[in-house]
Amino acid sequence: MADWRPDLSNSDKPRYLAIADAIADDIAAGRLVIGDRLPPQRKLAKRLDVDFTTVARGYVEARKRGLIESKVGQGTFVRDKPRPRRSAAIFPPRPVDLSMNLPPEPDDPELIERMQAGAELVMRDIVPLLRYQGFGGTQADKDAASSWLGRRALVPAQSRIFVSPGAHPALLGILSILAKAGEVVLCEAITYPGIRSIAAQLGITLVGLPMDDDGIEPQALTDACKKLKPKAIYLNPTLQNPTTLTIPDSRRREIVAIARRFKLPIIEDDAYGFIPEHGHGHAPFAAIAPDLTWHVAGLAKCIGAGLRTAYVVVPDTRSAWPFASALRSATVMASPLTVAIATRWIEDGTADTMLRFIRAETSARQKLAAEILPKGSYRGDPLSFNLWVALPTPWRRSAFVEHMRQTGIGVVASDAFVVSDPPPEAIRVCICGPSTRSQIRSALEYAAHALVETPALASPFL
Repeated sequence: MADWRPDLSNSDKPRYLAIADAIADDIAAGRLVIGDRLPPQRKLAKRLDVDFTTVARGYVEARKRGLIESKVGQGTFVRDKPRPRRSAAIFPPRPVDLSMNLPPEPDDPELIERMQAGAELVMRDIVPLLRYQGFGGTQADKDAASSWLGRRALVPAQSRIFVSPGAHPALLGILSILAKAGEVVLCEAITYPGIRSIAAQLGITLVGLPMDDDGIEPQALTDACKKLKPKAIYLNPTLQNPTTLTIPDSRRREIVAIARRFKLPIIEDDAYGFIPEHGHGHAPFAAIAPDLTWHVAGLAKCIGAGLRTAYVVVPDTRSAWPFASALRSATVMASPLTVAIATRWIEDGTADTMLRFIRAETSARQKLAAEILPKGSYRGDPLSFNLWVALPTPWRRSAFVEHMRQTGIGVVASDAFVVSDPPPEAIRVCICGPSTRSQIRSALEYAAHALVETPALASPFL
């Protein structure tokens, strides 16, 4: 299509990536079809009022994605869609820990092909990735981190951004800076199990605060600050694991006001913050109070749990050195190979495509839960990977976990999440991860029957 003219006005990516994205979008929409001839590069550059090299890079990027091909003396054409490769498994099957809260796994051949293409491109320059690297990420990695964080309206200076080998080591490093053994760190009464294990490892006293439907209660936070002199507060504020609660903006600002009054650092574990679409989520604490907040943006939930990479934003440049020192002593560096793949996927738009898939698939699974489970029997969110189920009498959580063990989905008793109070008779049910929709449907139907019919297995002696 010699008169093809892409609209780049809605893209915030570099122009060359926007051109490649436009080619992909127009192919998907049918505006470009197999065999269409694209405009010569110089002609398109003049048409778009950009440099020739920008268009040339855009075409190169589109060729890398398998969208177009160039024929000497003829021009550049939309190519036939490559068939997904069906190679035999290289490695033996790997066990999956279903007790972990995992995003749904992509099953679209075109998306998988795109992921593989990005990884293969990284592998072409593999030798430098086998070396020790400068700590905190290369310039390209930090550029990708800045682009990714911008999706949450975060625009910190790159001197405050660090690339970490996952959120867990980052939280370990942050807590080791802020608190010593025996000192107090606050959190939600029902919280992420990882923070419990880190606090125990460091000898820190973790104190859970009472919660309502909007998160921790402001008065409880004020009282704890006066009485316990805490060193920090840890929060998982968006699609919280396990309750699926998201703290509304009004409560976030109340918490910030109290934290400012008591000079209390906020540790923001934003594992799920990227799942809501831009503009539909809530402002992160790091945007409301950047000078108080240690922001941890892991990629495990919004791209894939095996991609052990997280972006950490420290409150100020003075915090950079102690954080770098703490993280370096524990982990040396993030894996250059893993980080390079994450950077590539962010640069070429694969990460955004994966994120759209995760949103759509998670929403479909939550709709299954709403159709199958008794109304009012659980708490969930259209974009949460799990359900938080309050068990009816006489069910005991240990009995229900055992009852669900053979269903192929992860069910975890409330004991893993409760900090101080006696655990409620509740469970977390994971409905994403590697399980298919068919498996999820069967497991939820099994759970629904148990919740309504309460078999003898619910004996109080179990």
